[in-house]
Amino acid sequence: MLIGEYKHNLDAKKRLAVPSKFRKELGEGAVLTRGLDNCLFVFPMKHWNQLVEKIAGLPISHHDGRSFSRLMLSGASEVEFDSLGRILIPEHLKKYADLKKVCVVAGVYSRLEIWDENKWESYKADLEKNSDAIAEKLGEMGAI
Repeated sequence: MLIGEYKHNLDAKKRLAVPSKFRKELGEGAVLTRGLDNCLFVFPMKHWNQLVEKIAGLPISHHDGRSFSRLMLSGASEVEFDSLGRILIPEHLKKYADLKKVCVVAGVYSRLEIWDENKWESYKADLEKNSDAIAEKLGEMGAI
């Protein structure tokens, strides 16, 4: 299970260290892609393959299905860890997430999210401010 929040610097060569705790869960490799809310998602291969199967089942005749497929798949790239546990962030993904120097690597159960530190802090503050309303909606849906 991927949980926790860590800050790491993006170096000049667009490499980002992934905490060793997460590397163990990700195994030999992972897939990096555009995420939602302008962050990046990092999926272990097992979870990536499950997601791809679901995406492949979306009807291409439906606009939202095509759009979501494009968002998740067209910018995706397999990543490997170097000897220091870093991954390379391709320029198009760095630009999409507006990553600067300090990044947050957050574990969200089956995936990692990579955020620019300032965007993460702003997002998290809004989330915490609205947590009661979010919990109530999820309760109404039977999710919690």
